[in-house]
Amino acid sequence: MDITDPAVNRYLQELLPARDPVLEEMEALALARRIPIIGPVLGRILHQLVRLTGAKRVFEMGSAIGYSTIWIARAVRPGAIVYYTDSDPANAEQAKQFFRRAGVQDKIRILQGDALELLDQTPGIFDIIFNDVDKQDYPQVFHKAVPRIRSGGLFLADNVLWSGRVTEPPGDDATRGIAEFNRLIYSSPDLFTTILPVRDGFAVCEKR
Repeated sequence: MDITDPAVNRYLQELLPARDPVLEEMEALALARRIPIIGPVLGRILHQLVRLTGAKRVFEMGSAIGYSTIWIARAVRPGAIVYYTDSDPANAEQAKQFFRRAGVQDKIRILQGDALELLDQTPGIFDIIFNDVDKQDYPQVFHKAVPRIRSGGLFLADNVLWSGRVTEPPGDDATRGIAEFNRLIYSSPDLFTTILPVRDGFAVCEKR
């Protein structure tokens, strides 16, 4: 799923400082079981963006085993709440154990179910919403999430280049969903958007 040249990707991976044992275990688990995670290169970008915004309320839509959630939770300000969401109860239970071992469990609220419904059920405005749900649902996420982000906050999304398939005529619902999402985030008067060609494409949208 990497957009960057494999040699460049290897170079970036080799430059990275070692992660702590919990993150390294999660990376190995994701590789062995083909669990989609953002990986350490993008994890550092996510962590930095959270720190730069001084975020205290973050809603993550589609958290799997909680790898990206840990990067977020380690970056938020004291007293922050990070909302984890996933529809698979096994993922949620495994994530809970990882959060405890990483020492971030007190910052995280685990919500199990459909991420779009859980966003509707969670009141308030957020500093950051991170979208990583099923790709055909991305346009619906756009319409639900953007009004829920504060001015100066961030709307983030993974997989927006979709292994390069966005450059071709869309032949499936997932690709159509991402293509429409990308059109929406760049045409929205409420957002200032940049897509970073890192890993599988990462959208960074600042709420005006």
